[in-house]
Amino acid sequence: MTTVQVSAKEAVRQKHAAEKAEAEAAARRARRHRSVGIAGLLVVVVAVAYALLTSGTSSSEDVRVAPDFTLPTTDGGSVTLSDLRGSPVILYFNEGAGCASCTVQQAAIEKEPGFADAGITVLPIVMNTAEQILPDMQRYGATTPYLLDDGTVSEAYGTLDTGMHAGLPGHGFVLIDADGRQLWQGAYPSMWLEPKELLDEALSRLG
Repeated sequence: MTTVQVSAKEAVRQKHAAEKAEAEAAARRARRHRSVGIAGLLVVVVAVAYALLTSGTSSSEDVRVAPDFTLPTTDGGSVTLSDLRGSPVILYFNEGAGCASCTVQQAAIEKEPGFADAGITVLPIVMNTAEQILPDMQRYGATTPYLLDDGTVSEAYGTLDTGMHAGLPGHGFVLIDADGRQLWQGAYPSMWLEPKELLDEALSRLG
């Protein structure tokens, strides 16, 4: 074998070795990137879960005259809050269409007979059109007509931008007594409150 042939063979060997080293280095970089990505995702998941669990409920007991409103409903009618004077009302603000737990919450509230027994009307309020929210209502068994807000009422009650999505109301409740006074407001970022707990909360404040 000539010197030229040896040199050529060595050059090919070195090229292969360099290509192999580069491939191994690229694989190591890819593994590091995947590890960093997975770690980052875990951090985000844990942070979100922690925020939902530890942000906890917030509530206000400031008493004021509840802002009046008139809103259209999913059944083609409308509701004026002041027309309901004489009986307690709970406003249930939520994120509406696409939020399964929000609609499941309403369906569960409807199954608690204590609200009707106490003469308490629960009004679900969403920032959707009827066409947007009706499929969720049908899917999850909510039958109470939903009130359709353009954001004005949600803003008046301080619930706008308090949930997981900007521009929408957070998952929360407002208790209004028979005289039209707002007695209590509670926010539930966990997206759930046992209906019996909501009922007990209302009854304890209505006296």
